[in-house]
Amino acid sequence: MVSESIDILNAFALLTNFIIVPAIAYGSQLALGALAVTLLYSILRFSNFGQGDSMAFGTVMVILMLALFQSDWANANFGAILPPYEFLSFVPTALYALPFAIVFTAIYLLVMDKLVYQHYRRIKAKPITVCMASMGLMFVTGGLVRIINGPERMTFDDGARFLFSVRDFKEFTGLTQGIAIKTSQFLTVTVAILLVAFLFYFLNKTKTGKSMRAYSDNEDLALLSGIDPDKVVRVTWLIVAVFTAIAGTLYGLDKGFLPFQYHQLLLPIFASVIVGGIGSPMGAIVGAFVVSFSELFLTYAYKKFLIYLLPGYIPDSLVQLIGVEYKYAISFVILVVVLLIRPTGIFKGKVV
Repeated sequence: MVSESIDILNAFALLTNFIIVPAIAYGSQLALGALAVTLLYSILRFSNFGQGDSMAFGTVMVILMLALFQSDWANANFGAILPPYEFLSFVPTALYALPFAIVFTAIYLLVMDKLVYQHYRRIKAKPITVCMASMGLMFVTGGLVRIINGPERMTFDDGARFLFSVRDFKEFTGLTQGIAIKTSQFLTVTVAILLVAFLFYFLNKTKTGKSMRAYSDNEDLALLSGIDPDKVVRVTWLIVAVFTAIAGTLYGLDKGFLPFQYHQLLLPIFASVIVGGIGSPMGAIVGAFVVSFSELFLTYAYKKFLIYLLPGYIPDSLVQLIGVEYKYAISFVILVVVLLIRPTGIFKGKVV
């Protein structure tokens, strides 16, 4: 009886380590990207196809700033910059460069808005026209990222740091299976919670946030009320830049940086937005976790889990529902099914 209970605990630890913890971290990263898409759709009335590549741009800015901080020139003139204080040594060095990356991402997005999107707002172009423009900028941003940093995969050394390791967990519990939580995963969830709380407070409690909501609900009435549309646009892009740069950096810390992988994030991000309800911030968050858990639950190999759960039973195969190479296809299927069955999403967003 005791042995069966331990096997059940081992099975649960296995799922927690390989599905639940990664899905929560991945869902938090998708949620930040999905919130950026939701803001742009709600306020500026277009779907940003360049979100994944914009996240890659923010991450590249972090990489460039880290290279500058760790260069011989910086060490010669300023000494060892990172970490600034000994008690902050547990914080990934990438986060020290993040404020600079946010600034550069904001400048880039505001320039793109000035050069491209402002024209379409002035002529009151149809949303599909603006979406096509965003698709063009997606390729521009992706090309710029590859010019700056190349197409190769990069990993952050800090991404391998652990809050506690599998060995620590095994020693503490005595179980055969362990659970590990990386520092990047813990920071991802923590930062996501703080950013979401900030966003909801900003939109509901501040004068600027209320102006943005009024502009989103009825643009003409908002203009008659004296709301400055240019300010609304600028603040929207600034918030989007914050969420985009942070989401991209946290994703890179957790999974490494590969430009094409960021490009592919567009599909799960859009699936998150549509599942939750287009234009609904809460829906974007819920949709992100639906997508992340679906991807990991369906692509995980359950052989070892079944061995723990059913003693004496040894499956002949990996017992994997879908191969990992089809991970992004899951997002596509979810997106299509939701559009066919419930186009408004979980929280009844706008139907395009």
